[in-house]
Amino acid sequence: MTWIGVLIALAGALGYALGAALQQFEAVAEGATLKLMRRPRWWIGGAIGLTGACLHAVALSFAPLVAVQPISVATLVFAVPLAAFLHGRRPYRAEILGSIAVVLGLLWLMTLVPHGDAVPRLSDGAALGFIGVVVLIALVSQVAAAWVRGPVRAILLAVGAGVVTASVSTFVRVVGGGLEGDLGRLVHWFTLAVPVLLIFAVVLLQRSYAVGYFGIAYAGVQVVDPIVSVTAGVLLLGEPLPAGPSAAIPALCAAALTIAGTITLGRLAPDHSRPAPVAATAESRPLASASDRV
Repeated sequence: MTWIGVLIALAGALGYALGAALQQFEAVAEGATLKLMRRPRWWIGGAIGLTGACLHAVALSFAPLVAVQPISVATLVFAVPLAAFLHGRRPYRAEILGSIAVVLGLLWLMTLVPHGDAVPRLSDGAALGFIGVVVLIALVSQVAAAWVRGPVRAILLAVGAGVVTASVSTFVRVVGGGLEGDLGRLVHWFTLAVPVLLIFAVVLLQRSYAVGYFGIAYAGVQVVDPIVSVTAGVLLLGEPLPAGPSAAIPALCAAALTIAGTITLGRLAPDHSRPAPVAATAESRPLASASDRV
């Protein structure tokens, strides 16, 4: 059943990557405002992304968080070139290298976490506490982002979006994995929490995309989402953690690789609202060229 969940998660993650690239293109052009509601491409991206999210939810019904969440990370290497294509340019070498580093680092980290098939159980008190922590982190990231600009702003907004997205995955795992064939268990406030949290996640995602640094924004979400989800799985759902000192050094190496890839993506110039007739404007060309040499 775990392999079925992994395959479904892969299909969903690819759809999510395409939808994210389409929505980022429109968010850069219009900003994270209600004007996006008038953009057909944004709606198409949303529909594709929603389909991917639904497949992700189905996957979580078959497999634990620690098995499903890493799959979404791999789509970074597809999402970044897709976004570059939409902006009328070829992906920078630094984008590709940074994306690959983030993916390999996160997948390495996730392989260190043992998989388990225990039925997820979550008390009301623990669920409310988890939501409270998520809301607090999201609020702090939004306030901090108001004081900075550029890639730092993008990554802070991505942190807020990532923790809320992780909360959606956690509740989907609890609801879907806890059904055990009884649809009556859907009648619970956990089920209602999923669409509410999902709406907030979409709004925060558009804010991070609108800054223009798609690579760093998407990577930030993909880093924060699985880490928070796996942490929630371990602390709240009783999913196992790696044991023994032999896992510490590989975990540090994987974390270093992930951080290096994220920094590389953060050094890139922002994309413009519409494809330019040349690869980059005078403002972005020097920074982009420097990134290409990374």
